[in-house]
Amino acid sequence: MASCLIVDDSKVVRKLERRIMEELGFAVSEVEDGKQAADYCTQQKPDLILLDWHMPVMNGIEFLKVLRAMPGGDSPKVIFCTTESDVNNIMMAIESGANEYVMKPFDAEIIKGKLEQISMI
Repeated sequence: MASCLIVDDSKVVRKLERRIMEELGFAVSEVEDGKQAADYCTQQKPDLILLDWHMPVMNGIEFLKVLRAMPGGDSPKVIFCTTESDVNNIMMAIESGANEYVMKPFDAEIIKGKLEQISMI
């Protein structure tokens, strides 16, 4: 079973993403910010990370740069799930190592489509 780490400071968003990912057959873990995500990823690397941009302590871009610099940090697929719609921010996310980008609000079909694009399902 593939593993998914959800990184978002919104409990409501984490609950929605968890439901979607569990329905798609993923084993799901959750953290509230990039620092917690970095700590998690030093112990184990999930197959997939759904990552918010705007979070306290460490934002999504900062976390992504830390992740990609870790040993084995190039292996998890990362989908940014954010309200950031500026094309420059999307480019920054991709350049920082994101595999895909989803605008909030989203639904199960949008997530499923992105997972198919990055060969996770």
